[in-house]
Amino acid sequence: MKSEPTQLRPFASSGPAADAFQAFFDMVDAPAALCDLSLTILTVNAAFEVLTGRKDVVGLTLAEALGTGAMATPEEQRPVDLEVVLKSGQHVTLTVSRRGETVAVVARRLSPMLDSLAAAGRALIEQARVESQLLEIGRNVAGSTGEEELVATVARGVKGLFPGRTFVVRIVDPRTCALTSLYAEGRLRDGQRDVFHLRRSMVEKTHLETSHLPKDKVLVTTSDLPLVFTGSVRGIAAPLVASGQLVGAINIEYPAGLTADVVADERVLIQLANQVSVAVRNAKLIDELTFVRKYLEELIENGNALIVVTNREGKVVVFNRALTQLTGWTKSEVLGRDFHELVAPKMKLNVLRVFNDALIGQSQAAFETALLTKDGREARVTVASSAVVSQSGDIEGVIAIGQDLSRMRDLEKRVVQAEKLASLGQLAASVVHEINNPMTAVATYADALLTRASTSLTADSNDVSKYRKIVENTDRVLRFTRDLVSYARPAQDTPEEVDVNEAIDRAVGFCEHVLHKHGVTLERSFGEVPRFLAVRQNLVQVFVNLITNACHATPAGGRISVSTRACENQVSIEIRDTGAGMPLEVQSRVFEPFFTTKPDGKGTGLGLSIVQGIVENHGGKITVESVPGQGSAFCIVLPMVRAGS
Repeated sequence: MKSEPTQLRPFASSGPAADAFQAFFDMVDAPAALCDLSLTILTVNAAFEVLTGRKDVVGLTLAEALGTGAMATPEEQRPVDLEVVLKSGQHVTLTVSRRGETVAVVARRLSPMLDSLAAAGRALIEQARVESQLLEIGRNVAGSTGEEELVATVARGVKGLFPGRTFVVRIVDPRTCALTSLYAEGRLRDGQRDVFHLRRSMVEKTHLETSHLPKDKVLVTTSDLPLVFTGSVRGIAAPLVASGQLVGAINIEYPAGLTADVVADERVLIQLANQVSVAVRNAKLIDELTFVRKYLEELIENGNALIVVTNREGKVVVFNRALTQLTGWTKSEVLGRDFHELVAPKMKLNVLRVFNDALIGQSQAAFETALLTKDGREARVTVASSAVVSQSGDIEGVIAIGQDLSRMRDLEKRVVQAEKLASLGQLAASVVHEINNPMTAVATYADALLTRASTSLTADSNDVSKYRKIVENTDRVLRFTRDLVSYARPAQDTPEEVDVNEAIDRAVGFCEHVLHKHGVTLERSFGEVPRFLAVRQNLVQVFVNLITNACHATPAGGRISVSTRACENQVSIEIRDTGAGMPLEVQSRVFEPFFTTKPDGKGTGLGLSIVQGIVENHGGKITVESVPGQGSAFCIVLPMVRAGS
């Protein structure tokens, strides 16, 4: 019958003497006991229990436990030897020593039979201790949920199984043998951290496939293993192998002066390595699954598409960030709700039909619907739906992936409006052509009348002044119509040498009616800027847009200033107004397409986006500075590229 492992009882007394005897007590192979001053037993080792033939000796007096006559407590630091005869008839010599409040008792001169019995008992107890610890380590590593926790658990187990030894636990990536985790109890030698030395016999016992292992990291030998710790004199190592792949190794090494059964240690280490290998493989699988799950969650959460998942009852279980931004509903407000509550009433029947089709395995490529936003609006979306299938093949719910149609519908409106403007522009060009013909005749006859009146001695000075005003205004009309046709004509991408000050003047001419309408004064401050290569019409478009926007932002009586200056190989153009200014949140979005602070029908939100594109196509940069209540300033910096450079 297999005996139960003997556990040492805790001390009833304490203090320096007890501590000193405990260190001695743990090293004694002979039967030993610790008593108090009345020789009442406090604790015994396994050999003492074998000697007395009973396990319930703690609390008995020494004489009661041994079945002998009364014994006297020795004096301090004066050990005595007592010859006693046990109940079994065996003669035993007891060495009784006292230190402080503790008395130590060691038995010797046992008969060969009892000596062998004690040795066998100790061996059984040690085997039971090892098996118990291996079983506990196996439970602990099996419960580890990650590689870091696993390594810490294994390290605690190794420390308990192999006390006094130095050791290192290393975990590697089975594909590359790159080190992923390490725990060392001792000081590693230089260059031994990433190199694995394995004995051929251990490789064969663990069924490790060595053909694919990197030769510079894993070395298999038939001789003694190189030591990985400083101060060690001998070592053993066991690879951690799962499905024929190396997932790590455990090295145990012995410092000088430590006596141990290396063969027994190696046998225990193999058992430990087998348990740990399975746990490492499971931990790596858990880590990979956790990574994949987190990756998929992040992909769904941060995707540009609208993604919603419902269970079979129609309750929302996934509602990604794109949907939150579109509808204004937060996850906490939506998860667990019926998805159909978020659909516009007129669309509910169609959505219900599509989701029911998905639950029987019929996917829908795309259908258009409307979602209710938190502020009561309807957001148009197009959605594709399909079933969510479990690993067993059962349909667990519905996933719907869609796109926001609001911007597309808005873009369609902008395109229609642009087509209207293009048609109006063509009509305007025709009107301009019809205006030019009679205006040319008016200008010609007015010039002739002015010439005749100016040379006639009898002409009235008032008539001459009137003729001159007619000529000036007809020239202005003709110049404006020519510039308007030139501005409306599609721009050529080929750059030409441009005078930027002249381009600004032309843009101001187009904006004169806007300046007059808003009662705004425009001031010019032009520096000497050399001509440089640019697309003239595109620059004029930039200046027209910026001046027009400044007019709209500036109250009557306000002022707009336009300045230019050349600096090295760049030209800087600044358009500053004394308008209302912009808050920071508007400044950060002012160049976004379709962003506008103007009421519906008053602006497309494309002007500044087009301006930025034109400036950047010229290799330049546009920035804005604004203070609410103090106006805004747009600064354009363009490179002055010369012809032939």
